Amino acid sequence: MRLSPVLTGMQTYPFVRLAETKRRLAERGVAVVDFGLGEPREETPAFIRAAVAREIEAEPVSRYPLAEGLPELREAIAAWVARRFGVGLDPATDIVPTLGSKEAIFSLAQVVDGAVGVPTPGYPVPSRGAAFAGREVVEIPLTAEHGWLADLDAVPWGRLGLLWLNTPGNPTAVAAPADFLREAAERCRRHGVVLASDEAYSEVFFGAEPPASALEGGIEGVIAFNTLSKRSSMPGYRSGFAAGDPELIAALKRYRPNVGTAPQTFIQRASVDAWGDEEHVVATRARYAAKRAVVLPALEAAGLEHAGGDASFFLWMRAPDGFAEEALERGIVVTPGEYLGRGGEGHVRVALVPTLAECERAAALLGATGPRAGSR
Repeated sequence: MRLSPVLTGMQTYPFVRLAETKRRLAERGVAVVDFGLGEPREETPAFIRAAVAREIEAEPVSRYPLAEGLPELREAIAAWVARRFGVGLDPATDIVPTLGSKEAIFSLAQVVDGAVGVPTPGYPVPSRGAAFAGREVVEIPLTAEHGWLADLDAVPWGRLGLLWLNTPGNPTAVAAPADFLREAAERCRRHGVVLASDEAYSEVFFGAEPPASALEGGIEGVIAFNTLSKRSSMPGYRSGFAAGDPELIAALKRYRPNVGTAPQTFIQRASVDAWGDEEHVVATRARYAAKRAVVLPALEAAGLEHAGGDASFFLWMRAPDGFAEEALERGIVVTPGEYLGRGGEGHVRVALVPTLAECERAAALLGATGPRAGSR
């Protein structure tokens, strides 16, 4: 059997490695508090579940969904983008619903030509999608010295066809300022590079100002991705969107029928309700804030240093050597920073997805032996 050399030559997906670690702990009878995988575990709001049930019953004959998505969903997304970011989008030409955001992020390199610049440390999907598409992957280092944002002066613009940003960042939790996003968009336009912005965590933030969108700097040459997975605690429903330059959206509409990744029609109709409501988002954000208020001080007391931003449901912590392994012995799973790419060494990512009660138990476990000797 001949398998793809890209697949066989690629390291195991980082969170598969975490799953293997958790499986080994379970075999030893260790009950863990899992801060590793960034999968929301909040209850999906009742009104959304009711909307899904209603829309399933309204569709007794199931049909394949169209790649361009339902007009009413595109209109609901456009209305949300206008309210949230002050950007006017044409629902007919500037938006396409997606099956969550991961599949659309992975496949963008199939649509845009040229080398792909990806931030590191960062979400691994853009680089893996580029590799499977046969594109050159160019790592764009993120460092504490530059506030975990790309140094735009150091980007090799002449090599790229596509540049990825992630705001708020996974794993760094840094929300890029609006001025930075505008500058990035302008430079991309100047060099003929597409700017792609993964904004999946835009609605989980703890500072005074909500995160900005790359769309705010103009949509020419820009495409942004968002999802209901985090905002509305709907990871299993797989409902998101891509929005921006109408030429890029038209290209996605040509590409997507080939892979059949349109969201189910009943999910799209229920998503209209989700995008139209903000009360549940405020409540979800408050729950993450409560968990953050428990876990962050406990990590700092254990000798870690908060090194990232104040958005997303991640904590990016500078950690003493061996902390991730020691935490496992206490029954706490965190993601080693090196799993997220070059530059993540010496850090851990903590996903605030366990329940508040589990977070309180983890805080107690962290405090059981006090700060680590030689901690920073």
